[in-house]
Amino acid sequence: MDFKKFSQLIMIEQTLFALPFAFIGVLFAGGKELSTWFWVAMALVAARTAGMSFNRVIDAAIDAKNPRTKNRLIPKGEVNPAMVWLIAVVSSLVLIFSALMLNRLCFYLSFAAVALLFTYSYLKRFSASVHFYLGAVEAAAPIGGYLAVTGEFTIVSLILGMVILMWIAGLDIIYAIQDREFDVKEKLHSIPARVGEKSAITASLACYALAMIALTAAGILTQKTMPYWVAVICIGGIFAYQQKIVRKGIVSGTIKKFFQVNLYVSPILFIGTFMDLFLK
Repeated sequence: MDFKKFSQLIMIEQTLFALPFAFIGVLFAGGKELSTWFWVAMALVAARTAGMSFNRVIDAAIDAKNPRTKNRLIPKGEVNPAMVWLIAVVSSLVLIFSALMLNRLCFYLSFAAVALLFTYSYLKRFSASVHFYLGAVEAAAPIGGYLAVTGEFTIVSLILGMVILMWIAGLDIIYAIQDREFDVKEKLHSIPARVGEKSAITASLACYALAMIALTAAGILTQKTMPYWVAVICIGGIFAYQQKIVRKGIVSGTIKKFFQVNLYVSPILFIGTFMDLFLK
């Protein structure tokens, strides 16, 4: 498999988008050791690679039926599923080793992380809670980054996880609207398939509101300064804009615009948090 196909398989741009998740956890915990930042980055990249590989190979048969996903690499026969399984397993081992290099708690929890990454793709066959399950998987990044520094859970680490859980769940609910008719036909579970488009958008708004509350709570508990609060305000503006555009109707252009602005959320939060720490 060449690098171009590999990057398409794991959507490498989304890995770069997810890196600040883990780094925010490190910043909130006051982490300054370069080795910590390195192994956190390694763990995040490995986790994303494993998760995307599991998802692509487990969902290959479903993707082949869906008009939106039928041109992915495995359904088209351009990538051998056995190779994707190998990538997933190797990436899982890299995740576990990276966690071992951080501390004992991270090492123990890395096995749970691999289990979450593996089981996520199966959940939509059984439950509409799949969006929140994905959010929980992504929430492991800031929690893991925090634990990499402190080696223990705190209320702040859990609130950071709640920020990401609710944000990603709200995002994924909108994303799933594209496949609502297909999911109903194939008896797959999602919030849009269960309650319809309008109610799904309302559910997404509620998730975003909870993410903003969690962001605010994290800032208050850790006595964040102006740069952090400016970042929170900017993120609130992005959330409001996303909700505004999806209420005009879900079409390909809307989804594209929705995700384009979403790419700014994690770097804005990272920069605001970093500047807060730097000024202190």
